[in-house]
Amino acid sequence: MTTRIGVITFPGSLDDRDAQRAIEIAGATPVALWHGSHDLDGVDALVLPGGFSYGDYLRAGSIAALAPIMVEVKAAAAKGMPVLGICNGFQMLVEAHLLPGGLIRNAHQQFIRRDQRLVVESASTAWTSDFTTGQEIVIPLKNADGGYIAADDELDRLEGEGLVAFRYAGVNPNGSLRDIAGIANERGNVVGLMPHPEHAVEEGFGPNTPAAMRSGIDGLGFFTSAIAAVVGAAA
Repeated sequence: MTTRIGVITFPGSLDDRDAQRAIEIAGATPVALWHGSHDLDGVDALVLPGGFSYGDYLRAGSIAALAPIMVEVKAAAAKGMPVLGICNGFQMLVEAHLLPGGLIRNAHQQFIRRDQRLVVESASTAWTSDFTTGQEIVIPLKNADGGYIAADDELDRLEGEGLVAFRYAGVNPNGSLRDIAGIANERGNVVGLMPHPEHAVEEGFGPNTPAAMRSGIDGLGFFTSAIAAVVGAAA
């Protein structure tokens, strides 16, 4: 049985097609879903893609968090379905209270785009099992509101419970507290991060590596991890 992973398109989504292609390359079937629907079409996992949903009015991701389909996303997440929020999708997850904390304007007040080094802090989530804890990966980053914030006690809890999934390495590009680039929920099925793994899944289109220009495919592990999680849950 082929794993079916849904990608939700919101008004202003930019990377939904890229996420669909990444899912296909990883070996699953991408399923296009619409923000105004209440139907998840029987998918096994979900991706909330990057972009500027609803023009980032009010706060990035805040209006999308109230979209009709988010009722189903919350219910599916509560039942253990793997859910990945990428960039704007991460912002939606915190605005929907599926993940703690918040995302604010970059510390330097400018949009940033770079190939970003990350350290995998947790390989025990549905989206990171194909990595190893402490592994360094490189995937593209592009955002204007990527500064992760939370109260000190919440940050201590995230650290203490192993819920920091990724941390920036080399440089903190947006002022995120404690260099946090991505987090997971307690169950490990919901993960959000600011960098874009869907842009590092195919040779010729990813970050540069010592082996060759544009050859980085570190993002592929996110999607193969989710497939493994779905297959494992069904076994």
